[in-house]
Amino acid sequence: MTFAPRTWVVGEVVSAALLNQEIRDQFSSILAAWTSYTPTWTAATTNPVLNNGTIIGRYMKVGLTCHVALKLTMGSTTTYGSGVYRLGVPFTSAASMDYIGTARLVAANSWIGHLILGASVSDMNAAFPTSTSNASAVTWNSVAPETMANGHIIRAGITYQTAT
Repeated sequence: MTFAPRTWVVGEVVSAALLNQEIRDQFSSILAAWTSYTPTWTAATTNPVLNNGTIIGRYMKVGLTCHVALKLTMGSTTTYGSGVYRLGVPFTSAASMDYIGTARLVAANSWIGHLILGASVSDMNAAFPTSTSNASAVTWNSVAPETMANGHIIRAGITYQTAT
């Protein structure tokens, strides 16, 4: 992970160790593989329970910029809870603004939607069209844009500024 660059002072002796830390290690962290994390999946009223479903996430943080990708697959014993769903991100967002990402739900139909990550929060919600012929949006839950079931998959990605 990247870190704040060093402030150099007049007369300081530059060593191989300092150059490695300030140049090589910074570039290595930017070019490294993404880091895995397990996103949370919650709902406003009753939380869903993943059971034999799967949820995986990866992120790359460079400075205060965080790129996130996640995949949630419903299982045959997944229970869906009630209320608006939220998906966790690895770091709290900055207080300065809201962020928009993309989401795709593959169910009986394929739904293209967007993610909304508010300011100073660590989870986001997804919104999808209200029907296959309507462009207005509904926030994702157990029955919208359609009833969730075994084998349904949501893929999501967002880039945002972290708080720290």
